[in-house]
Amino acid sequence: MRRGILVRGPCRPPNPLSPLDFRPELPPVTPPAPQLVSTPTAPAAPAEDPVKLAEFEARIARGESIEPKDWMPERYRRQLVRMMSQHAHSEIVGMLPEGNWITRAPSLRRKLSLLAKVQDEAGHGLYIYCGAETLGVDRGELVADLLSGKAKYSSIFNYPTLTWADVGVIGWFVDGAAIVNQTALAKHCSYGPYKRAMVRVCKEENFHKKQGFESIATLAAGTPEQRRMAQDAVDRWWWPSLMMFGPSDADSPNSAELMRWGIKKYSNDELRQRFVNLTVPQAQAVGLTLPDPALAYNPETGNWDFGPIDWDEFWAVVKGDGPCNADRLAARNRAHDEGAWVRDAATAHAAKQAGRAAGAARAA
Repeated sequence: MRRGILVRGPCRPPNPLSPLDFRPELPPVTPPAPQLVSTPTAPAAPAEDPVKLAEFEARIARGESIEPKDWMPERYRRQLVRMMSQHAHSEIVGMLPEGNWITRAPSLRRKLSLLAKVQDEAGHGLYIYCGAETLGVDRGELVADLLSGKAKYSSIFNYPTLTWADVGVIGWFVDGAAIVNQTALAKHCSYGPYKRAMVRVCKEENFHKKQGFESIATLAAGTPEQRRMAQDAVDRWWWPSLMMFGPSDADSPNSAELMRWGIKKYSNDELRQRFVNLTVPQAQAVGLTLPDPALAYNPETGNWDFGPIDWDEFWAVVKGDGPCNADRLAARNRAHDEGAWVRDAATAHAAKQAGRAAGAARAA
């Protein structure tokens, strides 16, 4: 690959740049066979009632919110299920790159803030799964699709966190990119439950971004070795962060339809450009260099122009050939299997409570 980011081998290779990289030996991970992180082609949506469809599109044009009990085209529902489940999966899988550093954070303060952040991401995933269930889909099926490798999640989480600086850059870049995307959803998404869910999520993601940026600013102002570690993390995470917004508008199979129905307000390229415009001044403020020699301010557009993205790398990761795809799926499957007793206990408790309630009702 052009930038040398997409590497083979262990998901946690050693990195000599890190003065804080005091990792213990980790047990080897035996991943499942490589699987594609893609969604099978769904059957064609049925033909819709043209009158109802026209009424629905008129509501979208008026900026009205669509609620779970409202009539909606099947294609609209499927697009929402795809988008919301992918978002929820990304929150859950996104716990893994940073969770690996909770026990090795350089101070108690950093440990506590990182622990709180990872806990937030778990909550976001559950919150969005609940939103997806309002569309009539079963959460168990969504999780099964993730564990089998059928469902998509954000490609950014298939990259390794090699040093403590990576945790800061994830907060700064990855959560910063998420805020750009999710703020637009919180303000403009036509589906009410998803729009409302994003209000809370965005508030917490703003905390995550501030946490990451403050950590990177501290490293950038630290020893020469810490500064090199911060710059190395920026170099490795910048381009994958730009890929987070999805393929370019010309190659995106879903953006036009999502925008037509008001699920998305802005295209992938518009959101990506906003992220670049916000991040360049932040990098300048801490004295770090974004790894793009073509990066330049364009006074005519008011934007920062940036170089071409390596879409071959993007699609390789999406198709399951990234540095950590197999490792991430193996970790999620292992956690799911080890948590079976909790699910069984909760199910048994619910059945017992239902039996008691039924008995009390009969006695009355």
